Amino acid sequence: MIAQLPRFHPALFSVGLPESIIAAACSRSGQRVLHVDSRNYYGGNWASFSFSGLLSWLKEFQEKSNRGEERAGWQDLLLETEEAIALNQKDETIQHAEVFCYASQDPEEEVEEAGALQKNPAYGAPLNSAAAQGPPSPPEEGPSPETESREAAEESRVEERPPEDGCSGEAAPARPAPSGDAPPEENRTRRPRSSGLTIDLVSKVPCSRADVFNSKQLTMVEKRMLMKFLTFCSDYEQHPEEYRAYEGRTFSDYLKTQKLTPNLQHFILHSIAMTSEAATPTLEGLRATKNFLQCLGRYGNTPFLFPLYGQGEIPQCFCRMCAVFGGIYCLRHSVQCLVVDRESGKCKAVIDHFGQRINADYFIVEDSYLPEKSCSPVQYGQISRAVLITDRSVMKAESDQQISILTVPPEEAGHPAVRVIELCSSTMTCMKGTHLVHLTCTSSGTAREDLEPVVQKLFRPYDETEPGNEDADKPGILWALYFNMRDSSGIARDSYTDLPSNVYVCSGPSGALGSDHAVKQAESLFQHLLPNEEFCPPPPNPEDIVFDGAGSQPEDPGFDHPSTPESETPEGGPGPEGGQEGEGSKLPEE
Repeated sequence: MIAQLPRFHPALFSVGLPESIIAAACSRSGQRVLHVDSRNYYGGNWASFSFSGLLSWLKEFQEKSNRGEERAGWQDLLLETEEAIALNQKDETIQHAEVFCYASQDPEEEVEEAGALQKNPAYGAPLNSAAAQGPPSPPEEGPSPETESREAAEESRVEERPPEDGCSGEAAPARPAPSGDAPPEENRTRRPRSSGLTIDLVSKVPCSRADVFNSKQLTMVEKRMLMKFLTFCSDYEQHPEEYRAYEGRTFSDYLKTQKLTPNLQHFILHSIAMTSEAATPTLEGLRATKNFLQCLGRYGNTPFLFPLYGQGEIPQCFCRMCAVFGGIYCLRHSVQCLVVDRESGKCKAVIDHFGQRINADYFIVEDSYLPEKSCSPVQYGQISRAVLITDRSVMKAESDQQISILTVPPEEAGHPAVRVIELCSSTMTCMKGTHLVHLTCTSSGTAREDLEPVVQKLFRPYDETEPGNEDADKPGILWALYFNMRDSSGIARDSYTDLPSNVYVCSGPSGALGSDHAVKQAESLFQHLLPNEEFCPPPPNPEDIVFDGAGSQPEDPGFDHPSTPESETPEGGPGPEGGQEGEGSKLPEE
């Protein structure tokens, strides 16, 4: 017999980043929180996997497409005044997954997880050829990857999205800084030689004042131009007359009017503002440039922080915070339907796969849980992603411990730029002697169609090293994964139909660099639910904590003398020799 659960204030379904932040904030404010996910891991589509875990994930979802076993009979649990909205049992946020293994394997070693992998495909072969096809059926659920690995265990991890974040105070929650032996991240850009720009295939972009004046790629005139423009962007709100005439035009058009050389326009657009050449409005571009400048110098000569072990650690941090303040977590627990009161139109409860009703005041769900009827009018965006494990860095540097961001501008107008993030082993995301590479862009086709041309220009297959080959200097690809991911970050709640008024929707990862959207979405939803509460207040200083009581309690010096006088401690009382267990050492029997 399942015990009757208490009523929760918010009940959240999916442990993605925005849901985890909301759960932590609500629990910190004293609310009773329930956090449930049908998956068996934290992070949802933001999760990180070990490499073997990723292969198992791919294999599992080729064989099993549903979130969990659907059990009939929940219709009998409804009252006459209630109706149900069945939730989606299939996660379709990941599509067109193609996995390739280029490194040779010892035939005597058996790797069960690699059964679904295709070995040594024809590199650059037509997409419809037999050699270029991926696994039989793409997985339709689960997180997408970025690979992390713990150096001690020599184990790779793969995670959902590239986890570089701007380190301005408002933009992102607190997160771990890079390990001490990793030098500052470098912002880089790539452009074909035929473009006419006087920069190398891969060159460092000057962004700080010191970088600008030390750069050998810029002339003295260009240095003055760039510093003047960056100074203007740092307080552009004070000079609206400078950009008012271009508010309805793109940031690229605005840059062309600022007496900047093509090199400088290219640097600012792709590697400082990191915006789209064709679609970014002027104000958004100025705002992005200012945010970049504000992040510089907070934690070294870089505007970025990288979470060690990958993005999947950040949702877990907020889940732990929620649990510390009393939140309840339950993984491998699927939910079948929402129970709606016909009179009020509000959701009263959900029914899980055990047939148990879970009552709450508010319900927060990931968009992948919503039924097809509610999502039918919504036009989701798509992101093309690739995750590569390579044998060395793209950058020709003395040290192999580099974290680099490269922007590959489109070769044709109207196509999106490709962002490349390369991670070294000091980030704990890959083994020593290897690098982890993420490629991301807005989808115009399948991920492989969008990203393979860039991959071919920067890398080569690991087993194709012929003496004298012009590609011999390129890093070799050991393993590659291509996939498309749904982007619901721009979808408003009102776009979904037939949802009860107390059901709220969170989106998955977006194609943007960092987690700004997830943090802002979580804060906005929290303030809507609890307008009088502070969002994730910092913990109090232990020295400022005042204990209630008639008198102050003596401090335990921690040396030879106990804080409690011996006369007050009965013989055989609490202590190592008294035989009685201390407080918290045993759970009370029910």
